[in-house]
Amino acid sequence: MPSTSATNTEFDAIVVGAGFSGLYALQQLREAGLNVLGLEKGTGVGGTWYWNRYPGARTDSTTEVYQYWFSEELLKEWKWSERFAAQEETERYLNFVADKFDLRGQFRFGVEVSSAIYDEASDLWSITTADGDALSARFLLMCTGGLSEPIFPKIEGRESFAGEMFHTSRWPHEPIDYTGKRVGVFGTGATGIQVIQSIADKVGHLKVFQRTPNYTIPMRNPKLDAAAHEDRAARFPEIQQRVRETFTGFEFDFDARPFHEVSPEERRQKLEDLYADGSLAFWVGSFFEVFVDEGASQEFSDFAREKMRARLKDPKVAEKLMPKDYLFGTRRVPLETGYYEAYNRDNVELIDLRETPVERITPDGVVTSAEAHDLDMLIFATGFDAGRGAINKVDVRGRNGAKLKDIWDKELRSFMGLQVHGFPNLFMTMGPLSPAAALCNAPTCIQQQVEWIRDAIDHVRGKQARSMEPKAEAEAEWLAHHYEVSSQLLALQAESWYVGSNVDGKPKGLIAYAGGSPAYIERCEAVKAGGYSEFNIA
Repeated sequence: MPSTSATNTEFDAIVVGAGFSGLYALQQLREAGLNVLGLEKGTGVGGTWYWNRYPGARTDSTTEVYQYWFSEELLKEWKWSERFAAQEETERYLNFVADKFDLRGQFRFGVEVSSAIYDEASDLWSITTADGDALSARFLLMCTGGLSEPIFPKIEGRESFAGEMFHTSRWPHEPIDYTGKRVGVFGTGATGIQVIQSIADKVGHLKVFQRTPNYTIPMRNPKLDAAAHEDRAARFPEIQQRVRETFTGFEFDFDARPFHEVSPEERRQKLEDLYADGSLAFWVGSFFEVFVDEGASQEFSDFAREKMRARLKDPKVAEKLMPKDYLFGTRRVPLETGYYEAYNRDNVELIDLRETPVERITPDGVVTSAEAHDLDMLIFATGFDAGRGAINKVDVRGRNGAKLKDIWDKELRSFMGLQVHGFPNLFMTMGPLSPAAALCNAPTCIQQQVEWIRDAIDHVRGKQARSMEPKAEAEAEWLAHHYEVSSQLLALQAESWYVGSNVDGKPKGLIAYAGGSPAYIERCEAVKAGGYSEFNIA
């Protein structure tokens, strides 16, 4: 096996990130015969599931599709305990994979990449770490995740808070004691919901600072017994094929019938059945019109509000928790377990920031326009700079010293979310303008992208070439196609991380390709079958 010791500095490929995509990329490139090194900022493998260990963290993809498919032996050996895995179990799974396939030894942990500079004379990437180490590689794979770089709200005085303060994506590994504490939570998206429902019965008093309420779906999460495992194992070949054929990479897909040709009574029954299923099928396994038709989306919105309102005791609190200025499906739809029941507790208080905006944070707590809230702990579940954040944190420079961050600060562009013109041999997973950036079950799209990258690198090496870079016209064509497809979506009417509105100055536009995973895979396969004519290979 090629050496990854601290003294070795030259590699065929360097993979940044030890999450779902980083582990698979390293495994696939190593199997292809490359001398490959993995770099990971954390002290262990897991990626998202290493960093996001906040209370209640779990997947909202069912475990039958949230896994690797490359090893039949792995599929047989690993048995999930629940339909939706908690953070701890998913982290254990990725560690199991790392050990089973001897991947851990080819990563250097606790290593943060500070810069990656392309040297045009040698066609190599020069990588510098935060500790000052210098490395080089022909190919650089940024497997840093689509939701990795956290953001804080810009509130005056945040750093002055004297109590405990956490961001959910940088949660400590040590247990936290909530007993008797006055806790404030900012953020009511998917992460905030998981935190709130998990700690409501553990804290002394919980204050939820809400800017935008969300539509939600109640999660149904049964334990898995031997019979369930046997059933899944029998269906693995079918599921593996199925997830590559569905619009969002799940086992379920949209109803083929036009929404308005189905009778209102039948539509209602379908919504009831999907809602009772307790998965994202209610959203991305129902009718495609929920994404593009205001009438259909309004029907979903009314249905969801009816279900949510029925679980709340206080009508005033219920109204604050009902989304009113955007439609169902135009923002990320979270799954929840007992979220609304948390607001029925006497120790939970909802502060509507649209009624009483935050003015500042003090050493003692949060001051809104209405009152001061004394707190012992602040939790920020305020999201990420999606798609580009973790890559932008690295000083990535391509031809003629061009900075990738400068380009993406003006416009998010790429060729299929895999490469960017001007940055030869730089590959991405979950990059902007690919389904994996937001609109696909992550493992489905991640594995497809890694396999495409592996084949592309093999093509370059087979031609005894030194570099691969998308042509400017190919990138422009993909960008135009992306804009055309996304222009149909109602999501463009809502403020969300899907369109970059959660980050000041970020270019507005849908971050993920919305043509569906099958269309994306078909295009990737066509590029490969055509000999990568969309690329300059030299």
